[in-house]
Amino acid sequence: MNLKRVVVTGIGALTPIGNNVEEYWQGLTNGVSGAAPITKFDASLFKTQFACELKNFDIESHIDKKEARKMDPFTQYAMIATDEAMLDSGLDLEKINLNRAGVIWGSGIGGLKTFQDEVMYFAQGDGTPRFNPFFIPKMIADISTGYISIKYGFKGPNFVTVSACASGTNAIIDAFNYIRLGKMDVTICGGSEAAVTQAGIGGFNAMKALSQRNDSPETASRPFDKDREGFVLGEGAGALILEEYEHAKARGAKIYAEVVGGGMSADAHHITAPHPEGEGATNVMKSALEDANMKPEDIDYINVHGTSTPLGDISEVKAIQKVFGDHAYKLNISSTKSMTGHLLGAAGAIEAIAGILAIKHQEVPPTINHFTDDEEFDNKLNFTFNKPQKRAVNAILSNTFGFGGHNCSIILKKI
Repeated sequence: MNLKRVVVTGIGALTPIGNNVEEYWQGLTNGVSGAAPITKFDASLFKTQFACELKNFDIESHIDKKEARKMDPFTQYAMIATDEAMLDSGLDLEKINLNRAGVIWGSGIGGLKTFQDEVMYFAQGDGTPRFNPFFIPKMIADISTGYISIKYGFKGPNFVTVSACASGTNAIIDAFNYIRLGKMDVTICGGSEAAVTQAGIGGFNAMKALSQRNDSPETASRPFDKDREGFVLGEGAGALILEEYEHAKARGAKIYAEVVGGGMSADAHHITAPHPEGEGATNVMKSALEDANMKPEDIDYINVHGTSTPLGDISEVKAIQKVFGDHAYKLNISSTKSMTGHLLGAAGAIEAIAGILAIKHQEVPPTINHFTDDEEFDNKLNFTFNKPQKRAVNAILSNTFGFGGHNCSIILKKI
Protein backbone atom coordinates (compact mmCIF):
# COMPACT_ATOMS: atom_id res chain seq x y z
CA MET A 1 0.00 0.00 0.00
CA ASN A 2 1.23 3.48 -0.86
CA LEU A 3 1.28 5.26 2.49
CA LYS A 4 1.26 9.05 2.66
CA ARG A 5 4.06 10.97 4.35
CA VAL A 6 3.15 12.86 7.54
CA VAL A 7 4.81 16.01 8.83
CA VAL A 8 4.52 18.35 11.81
CA THR A 9 3.58 21.90 10.78
CA GLY A 10 2.60 23.45 14.11
CA ILE A 11 3.30 22.99 17.81
CA GLY A 12 1.93 24.44 21.04
CA ALA A 13 2.93 23.88 24.67
CA LEU A 14 1.58 24.82 28.09
CA THR A 15 3.93 23.40 30.72
CA PRO A 16 5.16 23.88 34.28
CA ILE A 17 8.39 25.41 32.92
CA GLY A 18 6.92 27.59 30.18
CA ASN A 19 3.50 28.70 28.98
CA ASN A 20 4.36 28.55 25.28
CA VAL A 21 6.81 26.72 23.05
CA GLU A 22 9.58 29.32 23.27
CA GLU A 23 9.40 29.50 27.07
CA TYR A 24 9.24 25.71 27.29
CA TRP A 25 12.42 25.29 25.23
CA GLN A 26 14.22 27.90 27.30
CA GLY A 27 13.17 26.08 30.46
CA LEU A 28 14.41 22.76 29.07
CA THR A 29 17.81 23.99 27.92
CA ASN A 30 18.35 26.02 31.10
CA GLY A 31 17.61 22.99 33.25
CA VAL A 32 14.72 24.63 35.10
CA SER A 33 12.73 22.58 37.60
CA GLY A 34 8.98 23.16 37.59
CA ALA A 35 8.49 21.61 41.03
CA ALA A 36 7.37 23.78 43.95
CA PRO A 37 4.95 23.66 46.90
CA ILE A 38 1.33 23.17 45.80
CA THR A 39 -0.71 26.37 45.58
CA LYS A 40 -4.03 24.99 44.29
CA PHE A 41 -5.13 23.63 47.69
CA ASP A 42 -3.86 23.16 51.24
CA ALA A 43 -1.55 20.15 50.91
CA SER A 44 -0.15 20.33 54.45
CA LEU A 45 -1.75 17.01 55.49
CA PHE A 46 -0.63 15.13 52.37
CA LYS A 47 2.49 12.99 52.24
CA THR A 48 3.50 14.89 49.09
CA GLN A 49 3.06 18.64 49.33
CA PHE A 50 4.53 19.76 45.99
CA ALA A 51 3.95 19.34 42.28
CA CYS A 52 4.85 20.84 38.91
CA GLU A 53 2.03 23.36 38.54
CA LEU A 54 1.65 25.92 35.76
CA LYS A 55 3.27 29.25 36.67
CA ASN A 56 1.97 32.81 36.13
CA PHE A 57 -1.03 31.35 34.38
CA ASP A 58 -4.25 33.33 33.99
CA ILE A 59 -7.03 31.49 32.18
CA GLU A 60 -8.96 34.71 31.51
CA SER A 61 -6.14 36.02 29.35
CA HIS A 62 -6.84 33.09 27.01
CA ILE A 63 -10.52 32.16 27.36
CA ASP A 64 -13.57 34.27 28.26
CA LYS A 65 -14.45 33.80 31.93
CA LYS A 66 -17.98 32.61 31.20
CA GLU A 67 -16.75 30.04 28.68
CA ALA A 68 -13.90 28.91 30.91
CA ARG A 69 -16.36 28.05 33.70
CA LYS A 70 -17.92 25.47 31.39
CA MET A 71 -14.60 23.65 31.00
CA ASP A 72 -12.51 21.53 33.32
CA PRO A 73 -8.90 22.74 33.46
CA PHE A 74 -7.74 19.82 31.30
CA THR A 75 -9.94 21.14 28.47
CA GLN A 76 -8.83 24.71 29.04
CA TYR A 77 -5.21 23.59 28.72
CA ALA A 78 -6.03 21.67 25.53
CA MET A 79 -7.64 24.73 23.97
CA ILE A 80 -4.69 27.00 24.82
CA ALA A 81 -2.00 24.65 23.48
CA THR A 82 -4.07 24.05 20.35
CA ASP A 83 -4.49 27.80 19.76
CA GLU A 84 -0.71 28.20 19.76
CA ALA A 85 -0.18 25.22 17.46
CA MET A 86 -2.84 26.35 14.98
CA LEU A 87 -1.42 29.87 14.84
CA ASP A 88 2.06 28.41 14.39
CA SER A 89 0.87 26.19 11.53
CA GLY A 90 -0.44 29.08 9.45
CA LEU A 91 -3.42 27.00 8.34
CA ASP A 92 -6.12 28.98 6.52
CA LEU A 93 -9.42 27.36 7.48
CA GLU A 94 -11.07 28.71 4.35
CA LYS A 95 -8.59 26.89 2.12
CA ILE A 96 -8.65 23.37 3.59
CA ASN A 97 -11.25 20.62 3.38
CA LEU A 98 -12.72 20.65 6.89
CA ASN A 99 -14.31 17.24 6.29
CA ARG A 100 -10.77 15.85 6.04
CA ALA A 101 -9.50 17.63 9.15
CA GLY A 102 -9.81 15.89 12.51
CA VAL A 103 -8.93 16.05 16.18
CA ILE A 104 -7.38 13.18 18.13
CA TRP A 105 -6.41 13.97 21.71
CA GLY A 106 -5.09 12.11 24.73
CA SER A 107 -5.90 12.34 28.43
CA GLY A 108 -5.27 9.71 31.04
CA ILE A 109 -7.91 10.95 33.48
CA GLY A 110 -9.94 13.81 31.99
CA GLY A 111 -11.96 16.09 34.26
CA LEU A 112 -10.68 14.95 37.64
CA LYS A 113 -11.10 18.32 39.34
CA THR A 114 -14.68 18.61 38.13
CA PHE A 115 -15.54 15.12 39.36
CA GLN A 116 -13.86 15.71 42.72
CA ASP A 117 -15.49 19.09 43.30
CA GLU A 118 -19.01 17.95 42.39
CA VAL A 119 -18.84 14.85 44.57
CA MET A 120 -17.38 16.80 47.51
CA TYR A 121 -20.12 19.44 47.16
CA PHE A 122 -22.82 16.74 47.15
CA ALA A 123 -21.28 14.87 50.10
CA GLN A 124 -21.15 18.04 52.19
CA GLY A 125 -24.83 18.79 51.58
CA ASP A 126 -28.04 17.38 53.04
CA GLY A 127 -28.37 14.59 50.50
CA THR A 128 -30.45 16.61 48.05
CA PRO A 129 -29.05 15.86 44.57
CA ARG A 130 -27.81 19.23 43.37
CA PHE A 131 -25.31 18.99 40.53
CA ASN A 132 -23.96 21.49 38.04
CA PRO A 133 -25.62 20.98 34.62
CA PHE A 134 -22.11 21.07 33.12
CA PHE A 135 -20.85 18.31 35.46
CA ILE A 136 -20.89 15.52 32.87
CA PRO A 137 -19.77 17.59 29.84
CA LYS A 138 -16.89 19.06 31.88
CA MET A 139 -15.76 15.68 33.20
CA ILE A 140 -15.73 13.37 30.18
CA ALA A 141 -12.31 12.98 28.58
CA ASP A 142 -13.54 13.35 25.00
CA ILE A 143 -15.04 16.81 25.56
CA SER A 144 -11.66 18.35 24.75
CA THR A 145 -11.83 17.19 21.13
CA GLY A 146 -15.44 18.35 20.97
CA TYR A 147 -14.50 21.90 21.96
CA ILE A 148 -11.51 21.97 19.61
CA SER A 149 -13.52 20.74 16.62
CA ILE A 150 -16.30 23.24 17.30
CA LYS A 151 -13.84 26.14 17.44
CA TYR A 152 -12.06 25.28 14.20
CA GLY A 153 -14.87 23.52 12.32
CA PHE A 154 -12.89 20.28 11.91
CA LYS A 155 -15.45 17.64 10.86
CA GLY A 156 -13.22 14.59 10.38
CA PRO A 157 -12.48 11.81 12.91
CA ASN A 158 -12.76 13.11 16.45
CA PHE A 159 -11.94 11.16 19.60
CA VAL A 160 -9.76 10.86 22.70
CA THR A 161 -7.32 8.06 23.46
CA VAL A 162 -7.07 6.82 27.04
CA SER A 163 -4.00 4.70 27.76
CA ALA A 164 -2.85 6.26 31.04
CA CYS A 165 0.54 7.95 30.71
CA ALA A 166 0.88 6.75 27.11
CA SER A 167 -2.29 8.61 26.02
CA GLY A 168 -0.60 11.62 24.39
CA THR A 169 1.74 9.49 22.27
CA ASN A 170 -1.14 7.14 21.51
CA ALA A 171 -3.10 10.11 20.11
CA ILE A 172 -0.17 11.23 17.93
CA ILE A 173 0.28 7.71 16.54
CA ASP A 174 -3.44 7.43 15.77
CA ALA A 175 -3.36 10.81 14.00
CA PHE A 176 -0.26 9.71 12.06
CA ASN A 177 -2.02 6.52 10.95
CA TYR A 178 -5.21 8.27 9.80
CA ILE A 179 -3.22 10.68 7.64
CA ARG A 180 -0.83 8.16 6.13
CA LEU A 181 -3.78 5.90 5.26
CA GLY A 182 -5.26 8.80 3.31
CA LYS A 183 -8.29 9.33 5.56
CA MET A 184 -7.36 12.85 6.66
CA ASP A 185 -5.22 15.74 5.44
CA VAL A 186 -4.76 17.56 8.75
CA THR A 187 -5.08 16.49 12.37
CA ILE A 188 -4.83 18.38 15.63
CA CYS A 189 -3.38 15.95 18.15
CA GLY A 190 -1.69 15.94 21.54
CA GLY A 191 -2.70 15.60 25.16
CA SER A 192 -3.67 17.48 28.30
CA GLU A 193 -3.98 16.72 32.00
CA ALA A 194 -4.99 18.61 35.14
CA ALA A 195 -4.58 16.14 37.97
CA VAL A 196 -2.93 18.37 40.60
CA THR A 197 -5.92 18.07 42.92
CA GLN A 198 -6.59 16.56 46.34
CA ALA A 199 -7.80 13.36 44.64
CA GLY A 200 -4.81 13.24 42.28
CA ILE A 201 -2.14 13.77 44.92
CA GLY A 202 -3.95 11.61 47.48
CA GLY A 203 -4.52 8.78 45.04
CA PHE A 204 -0.95 8.62 43.82
CA ASN A 205 0.29 8.95 47.41
CA ALA A 206 -1.80 5.94 48.39
CA MET A 207 0.01 3.98 45.66
CA LYS A 208 3.39 5.20 46.97
CA ALA A 209 4.13 6.46 43.45
CA LEU A 210 5.06 10.07 44.24
CA SER A 211 8.26 11.52 45.61
CA GLN A 212 7.87 12.81 49.16
CA ARG A 213 10.95 15.04 49.09
CA ASN A 214 9.02 17.97 50.59
CA ASP A 215 12.18 19.66 51.87
CA SER A 216 13.57 19.99 48.32
CA PRO A 217 10.84 19.85 45.66
CA GLU A 218 13.05 21.23 42.89
CA THR A 219 15.37 18.21 43.19
CA ALA A 220 12.66 15.60 43.73
CA SER A 221 12.41 14.39 40.13
CA ARG A 222 15.77 12.72 39.61
CA PRO A 223 15.59 10.01 36.93
CA PHE A 224 18.43 7.46 36.98
CA ASP A 225 19.81 8.85 40.24
CA LYS A 226 20.52 6.34 43.00
CA ASP A 227 18.26 8.22 45.43
CA ARG A 228 15.19 8.55 43.19
CA GLU A 229 12.03 7.62 45.06
CA GLY A 230 9.01 8.51 42.95
CA PHE A 231 7.69 10.83 40.30
CA VAL A 232 6.49 14.43 40.58
CA LEU A 233 2.99 15.15 39.32
CA GLY A 234 2.71 17.80 36.61
CA GLU A 235 -0.04 19.49 34.59
CA GLY A 236 -0.46 21.15 31.22
CA ALA A 237 -0.84 20.32 27.53
CA GLY A 238 0.98 19.85 24.26
CA ALA A 239 -0.51 20.15 20.77
CA LEU A 240 0.83 19.17 17.35
CA ILE A 241 -0.56 19.85 13.90
CA LEU A 242 0.09 16.82 11.72
CA GLU A 243 -0.37 17.21 8.00
CA GLU A 244 -0.03 15.12 4.88
CA TYR A 245 3.30 16.11 3.32
CA GLU A 246 2.04 17.09 -0.15
CA HIS A 247 -0.81 19.05 1.44
CA ALA A 248 1.67 20.95 3.59
CA LYS A 249 4.08 21.50 0.69
CA ALA A 250 1.32 22.80 -1.58
CA ARG A 251 0.50 25.61 0.84
CA GLY A 252 4.15 26.43 1.59
CA ALA A 253 3.94 25.36 5.22
CA LYS A 254 6.84 25.48 7.64
CA ILE A 255 7.78 21.86 8.44
CA TYR A 256 9.38 20.96 11.76
CA ALA A 257 9.89 17.24 11.27
CA GLU A 258 8.45 14.12 9.69
CA VAL A 259 6.64 11.47 11.72
CA VAL A 260 8.01 8.20 10.40
CA GLY A 261 6.99 5.46 12.79
CA GLY A 262 5.00 4.48 15.82
CA GLY A 263 4.82 1.42 18.01
CA MET A 264 2.37 0.15 20.63
CA SER A 265 2.61 -2.81 22.98
CA ALA A 266 1.35 -4.19 26.29
CA ASP A 267 3.42 -5.56 29.15
CA ALA A 268 0.65 -8.05 30.05
CA HIS A 269 2.39 -8.20 33.42
CA HIS A 270 0.99 -5.97 36.23
CA ILE A 271 -1.50 -3.12 36.61
CA THR A 272 1.10 -0.60 37.79
CA ALA A 273 4.60 -2.15 37.84
CA PRO A 274 6.64 -2.37 34.62
CA HIS A 275 7.93 -5.69 33.35
CA PRO A 276 11.20 -6.14 35.30
CA GLU A 277 13.19 -6.96 32.15
CA GLY A 278 11.50 -4.26 30.09
CA GLU A 279 9.82 -6.74 27.74
CA GLY A 280 6.98 -4.42 26.71
CA ALA A 281 9.37 -1.48 26.33
CA THR A 282 11.67 -3.61 24.18
CA ASN A 283 8.81 -4.70 21.96
CA VAL A 284 7.40 -1.21 21.48
CA MET A 285 10.73 0.36 20.46
CA LYS A 286 11.41 -2.51 18.03
CA SER A 287 7.92 -2.04 16.62
CA ALA A 288 8.45 1.71 16.12
CA LEU A 289 11.77 1.13 14.35
CA GLU A 290 10.23 -1.52 12.10
CA ASP A 291 7.29 0.76 11.30
CA ALA A 292 9.71 3.57 10.39
CA ASN A 293 11.88 1.17 8.34
CA MET A 294 14.85 2.38 10.38
CA LYS A 295 17.78 0.71 12.08
CA PRO A 296 18.73 1.34 15.73
CA GLU A 297 21.81 3.27 14.60
CA ASP A 298 19.57 5.78 12.78
CA ILE A 299 18.35 7.20 16.12
CA ASP A 300 20.33 10.04 17.73
CA TYR A 301 18.27 10.86 20.81
CA ILE A 302 15.75 9.05 22.99
CA ASN A 303 13.42 11.12 25.14
CA VAL A 304 12.77 8.39 27.68
CA HIS A 305 9.72 7.78 29.84
CA GLY A 306 12.14 8.16 32.79
CA THR A 307 9.72 9.02 35.59
CA SER A 308 12.20 8.78 38.51
CA THR A 309 10.68 5.63 39.98
CA PRO A 310 12.98 2.90 41.31
CA LEU A 311 11.68 0.13 39.04
CA GLY A 312 10.57 2.02 35.94
CA ASP A 313 13.90 3.65 35.15
CA ILE A 314 15.75 0.34 35.40
CA SER A 315 13.39 -1.60 33.13
CA GLU A 316 13.48 1.12 30.45
CA VAL A 317 17.27 1.23 30.35
CA LYS A 318 17.42 -2.57 30.09
CA ALA A 319 15.09 -2.34 27.11
CA ILE A 320 17.16 0.37 25.42
CA GLN A 321 20.31 -1.73 25.73
CA LYS A 322 18.53 -4.76 24.27
CA VAL A 323 17.16 -2.85 21.30
CA PHE A 324 20.11 -0.59 20.52
CA GLY A 325 23.05 -2.79 21.49
CA ASP A 326 26.41 -1.05 20.95
CA HIS A 327 24.66 1.99 19.47
CA ALA A 328 23.15 2.68 22.90
CA TYR A 329 26.52 4.19 23.85
CA LYS A 330 26.36 6.63 20.94
CA LEU A 331 22.87 7.87 21.74
CA ASN A 332 21.87 10.76 23.91
CA ILE A 333 19.25 9.75 26.44
CA SER A 334 17.37 12.23 28.59
CA SER A 335 14.29 12.51 30.74
CA THR A 336 12.68 15.91 30.49
CA LYS A 337 10.33 14.81 33.30
CA SER A 338 13.22 15.77 35.58
CA MET A 339 12.13 19.35 34.79
CA THR A 340 8.44 19.24 33.88
CA GLY A 341 7.35 16.49 36.23
CA HIS A 342 5.04 13.81 34.89
CA LEU A 343 2.10 15.22 32.92
CA LEU A 344 0.43 11.80 32.67
CA GLY A 345 -1.73 11.83 29.51
CA ALA A 346 -0.03 15.00 28.28
CA ALA A 347 3.50 13.68 28.76
CA GLY A 348 3.82 12.14 25.31
CA ALA A 349 2.74 15.36 23.63
CA ILE A 350 5.14 17.74 25.37
CA GLU A 351 7.95 15.18 25.11
CA ALA A 352 7.41 14.72 21.38
CA ILE A 353 7.65 18.51 21.13
CA ALA A 354 10.91 18.40 23.12
CA GLY A 355 12.24 15.96 20.52
CA ILE A 356 11.07 18.15 17.65
CA LEU A 357 12.82 21.14 19.22
CA ALA A 358 15.97 19.06 19.70
CA ILE A 359 15.91 18.45 15.94
CA LYS A 360 15.26 22.12 15.22
CA HIS A 361 18.03 23.42 17.49
CA GLN A 362 20.42 20.44 17.16
CA GLU A 363 20.60 20.28 20.94
CA VAL A 364 19.55 17.66 23.49
CA PRO A 365 17.85 18.88 26.68
CA PRO A 366 19.26 17.47 29.91
CA THR A 367 18.23 15.10 32.66
CA ILE A 368 18.63 17.39 35.68
CA ASN A 369 18.99 16.50 39.36
CA HIS A 370 21.66 13.88 38.94
CA PHE A 371 23.71 13.68 42.12
CA THR A 372 24.70 10.04 42.66
CA ASP A 373 25.40 7.29 40.13
CA ASP A 374 23.32 4.14 40.52
CA GLU A 375 25.30 0.95 40.01
CA GLU A 376 22.13 -0.63 38.54
CA PHE A 377 22.81 1.35 35.35
CA ASP A 378 25.67 1.18 32.91
CA ASN A 379 26.97 4.68 33.50
CA LYS A 380 28.86 4.63 30.21
CA LEU A 381 25.49 5.46 28.68
CA ASN A 382 24.98 9.15 27.96
CA PHE A 383 22.04 10.24 30.10
CA THR A 384 22.75 13.93 29.28
CA PHE A 385 23.04 14.66 32.99
CA ASN A 386 22.52 18.21 34.25
CA LYS A 387 23.49 20.14 31.09
CA PRO A 388 22.16 20.21 27.51
CA GLN A 389 24.42 18.89 24.78
CA LYS A 390 24.88 20.17 21.25
CA ARG A 391 25.02 17.36 18.69
CA ALA A 392 23.65 16.29 15.32
CA VAL A 393 20.03 15.30 15.90
CA ASN A 394 18.45 13.86 12.77
CA ALA A 395 16.04 11.38 14.32
CA ILE A 396 14.49 11.03 17.76
CA LEU A 397 12.49 8.35 19.54
CA SER A 398 10.09 9.22 22.36
CA ASN A 399 8.86 6.64 24.88
CA THR A 400 5.75 6.76 27.07
CA PHE A 401 4.54 3.93 29.27
CA GLY A 402 1.34 3.83 31.31
CA PHE A 403 -0.36 2.01 34.18
CA GLY A 404 -2.00 -1.12 32.85
CA GLY A 405 1.15 -1.96 30.91
CA HIS A 406 0.42 0.37 27.96
CA ASN A 407 3.51 1.30 25.92
CA CYS A 408 3.85 3.74 23.00
CA SER A 409 6.93 4.90 21.11
CA ILE A 410 7.09 7.37 18.27
CA ILE A 411 9.91 8.31 15.87
CA LEU A 412 10.34 11.71 14.22
CA LYS A 413 13.12 12.80 11.90
CA LYS A 414 14.55 15.85 10.25
CA ILE A 415 13.21 16.53 6.78
